Amino acid sequence: MHWRGPIARSVTDVPGPPTPAAISDFYTRTGLGPPDVARLDLPQRAPRALSAKDTTRWLRAVERWLNPRDRVAALIPFYAGLRIGETVALNTTDVQLSARKGKIIVRSGKGKRYREVPLHAVLREQLALWINDERPGCPGATDSPALLLNRRGGRLTAKGGTDILAAIAADAVIPDDFSPHVLRHCFGTTLGYGQDERKRGHELIVGDEDSSGGRASTYRITGHYPVA
Repeated sequence: MHWRGPIARSVTDVPGPPTPAAISDFYTRTGLGPPDVARLDLPQRAPRALSAKDTTRWLRAVERWLNPRDRVAALIPFYAGLRIGETVALNTTDVQLSARKGKIIVRSGKGKRYREVPLHAVLREQLALWINDERPGCPGATDSPALLLNRRGGRLTAKGGTDILAAIAADAVIPDDFSPHVLRHCFGTTLGYGQDERKRGHELIVGDEDSSGGRASTYRITGHYPVA
């Protein structure tokens, strides 16, 4: 007797272990009732952030980057925890600067959430330089409310922002798996460290939602945060 069914051509064609849904379906179809299977709550992996060495490389690359708009685009995710889409959606009115302090207002973040983020001293310095000195001379500065403008005077797109960050990452020799989201998690994992600068305590929440609407990763940090 010869087998005439389909033949697995490689290891990848061999079916893997049954999923919980498949086991439940089997028990139901065979009349055994719901399976009595304990589910394991596995610990979630911490979202990836830059290593200490790569963080130093990133900040040095940003510091030597000539375009002030690009420096702002690179530092907002790192020091304020904004997503790239939130970063390019900012208007100039969403950045509030005073003599010694400042904040960024995210009016419609993921899930339409509103939040305010105090400015790190380094980010505040770069924002002040861009808004007060560099942006007024750019095409579209008087017509567009966008904080970050492209070469044609329109709002910088998320793709444009991603390309900028990728170019800086390449200059900093950051690993190939770099993404803008890595910078956001740098913000979440470095806030609590002490600094020699003037400090003020802040409680900030940085969260990501999974596709089902649940919170997949959340940082709740209470610590010292250097402000201008």
